[in-house]
Amino acid sequence: MNQHNTLLSQAQNQSARLQALWQLATNRSKSDEEKANLMLKLARDTLVVDAALIGELVGEHFVIRCRVDDLGIFNADGICPLEVLCSETVHSEQSTFFYHMQESEQFRVSGEVCSSGLQVYAGIPILVGDELFGTLVFLRRHKLDEQEFSNDDKAFMELLANWFGLMLLRTKQTQALETQALTDALTGLPNRRAAELRFAEEIARARRDHCGFSIAIGDLDRFKLINDNFGHDVGDEVLRQSSLVMREALREGDWIARWGGEEFILFLHHSSGDEAFAAAERVRLAIKASPCVTDSGSVEVTSSFGIGEFQPGNTDMSHTLSEADGCLYEAKRRGRDCVVASEGREGTTLWRAGVLQRALLEQRVVAAYQVMVDLRTGMPVADEALARLMLSDGSVLPANEFIEAAEGLNLIHLVDRTIVQQSMSRCSTALEIGFDPNFAHFVNLSPQFLAHKDLVEKMLDYAVALCPCNIEFLGNKPIVFEITERQLLSDFESMRRDLQPLLDFGFRLALDDFGSGYSSFLYLAELPVSFLKIEGWMVRNIRSNVRVRHMVESMVSLSQRLGITTIAEFVEDADTAEMLREMGVDWGQGYYFGKPEL
Repeated sequence: MNQHNTLLSQAQNQSARLQALWQLATNRSKSDEEKANLMLKLARDTLVVDAALIGELVGEHFVIRCRVDDLGIFNADGICPLEVLCSETVHSEQSTFFYHMQESEQFRVSGEVCSSGLQVYAGIPILVGDELFGTLVFLRRHKLDEQEFSNDDKAFMELLANWFGLMLLRTKQTQALETQALTDALTGLPNRRAAELRFAEEIARARRDHCGFSIAIGDLDRFKLINDNFGHDVGDEVLRQSSLVMREALREGDWIARWGGEEFILFLHHSSGDEAFAAAERVRLAIKASPCVTDSGSVEVTSSFGIGEFQPGNTDMSHTLSEADGCLYEAKRRGRDCVVASEGREGTTLWRAGVLQRALLEQRVVAAYQVMVDLRTGMPVADEALARLMLSDGSVLPANEFIEAAEGLNLIHLVDRTIVQQSMSRCSTALEIGFDPNFAHFVNLSPQFLAHKDLVEKMLDYAVALCPCNIEFLGNKPIVFEITERQLLSDFESMRRDLQPLLDFGFRLALDDFGSGYSSFLYLAELPVSFLKIEGWMVRNIRSNVRVRHMVESMVSLSQRLGITTIAEFVEDADTAEMLREMGVDWGQGYYFGKPEL
């Protein structure tokens, strides 16, 4: 009967501690580290021991990673003084138990065992997958009443060791996945996401230390030719070898990441000006001096770099990245195989180029709309979509501060595409809610856009998708494309051919800045223009310059005979608006009627 009661009590105790262990294991509010500490405390209390610890095998030593120590003889994250005991468990890879250590010849030579007065040791191997991590250790100074741990005790210890092994395996797998997610598979370098995370740390450090840094964005020159001529396998090998060369050429404290494609980014710590330039130049020269050895032979590679500087007062990396992007563009423009630094040229096309490239990628090129009114009735009759660039800090750049860069980068057609789509969508929405279909929507269009036949076709497809609204499919559409006289080519046949698909669809044309060039009337005669926009300089001087007034009167008279609607730009006051109305100008546009609105 006593034996039965003892077994019943043991079973109840085992059930209680297993239930407690399960509750800890499934507690989502606790971290794994917190769970491990609580489980060790549970084991200490239910096994009636003085210390419980997890020791990791590191080389030839055991390092304590987690401990509950009533004895006070262990240091956290320190070398375990009982390596001789842990070694027994590791060498056998089995659970090991000692009950009379002070009386054992095997441990009497151990000063730590003797000085600590330990009598009881239990060591359970912890496996992470198939690899031995270390040992789960339980220690007691006094002998157990039963002289040894029960089978339930041992089963509980092994269950606990298995749980620790699973926890460590899960942590290891999570870390491996995180590393994989932040590592470029081809080069082994940190990828763009990893670089962005690390930049956040570098920014915090720069602000704390009141010390800036620089970055250099670079790519391998004419890399597409390497892929085209030798194949992508050789191209991949060139990327791998070049990344190694760049990494080895960095100064201590600098780092590199793959930014995308053949593009890399260098972090240059505590560097600005000449120092940053020299660091990037060192990398460029290393690449040039290290031809890549491939199965197709030796491939010589050069690189170009653009540098941007981060100041501690900056709010984020956007300005620095834009500078570096712009400088890289300038390095390419200068012939490649060079390094270009920003030198603080924030107002130049160079800087705007980098800003524009990033804004197009991040969809921060948007349309602002300025109203046009009928000068006879004062009623709104149209609006014009004007390109704006939203900076990352929320400020807005007008078109004249980035269009030059767009043209120089051959990106103006992408700006046009973006603004045209936004304007068409706005027009469609207005018609759906009952706006007057005769209200016109003006959009600027460059010759570069017209030269991209694929973009023209996609734009027409986009218009067809939006067109089944409140307007007839045949006839004039509300969209009017502005073409600027100064941008037009002398090849009128080519221009008319490019414009014909738009005219066939029902779009109309407006000739912008009329009077600003030498061939104004020739363009008017050769192109099917529906609207003529009088150049702003003339409008601003119409009240003070009689000759300008006579010129505008001639334009209006000719336009009336040709059935062309005239529009005066830059109307800024009531007197000018009244004079234009008296002269017969049809519509007006300018700050007097309304500023562009996003």
